[in-house]
Amino acid sequence: MMKMYRPMLAELNLTYPQYLVMLVLWEEDGLSVSEIGERLSLDSGTLTPLLKRMQTANLLERKRAKDDERVVIVQLTSFGKKMQTKARSVPEKLFCQMGISISEIVSLKSTLDRLGA
Repeated sequence: MMKMYRPMLAELNLTYPQYLVMLVLWEEDGLSVSEIGERLSLDSGTLTPLLKRMQTANLLERKRAKDDERVVIVQLTSFGKKMQTKARSVPEKLFCQMGISISEIVSLKSTLDRLGA
């Protein structure tokens, strides 16, 4: 799957793991590093360097929480927010490339969810 995503994400200058982080933040901005890690099943040792590179690319900002200095909050920059518009076509392009319908994807996801439960 990542091989299929690569050319589409290259147009956005994103790697697949960065794309996943962006999807999480486009859904709910202002999450802590640990909340992002939980949603993506990534530990902070993997996530922190990834977030640092994304901050250098001006996609997001990392700030310490005011009420607890141990917590790092991640927020999209205006550039990161604008990128969502460009990224909207990625899933559709992927489905077309795979040659399967959205209903087949939904069915497959449902089956995989039952197996993972």
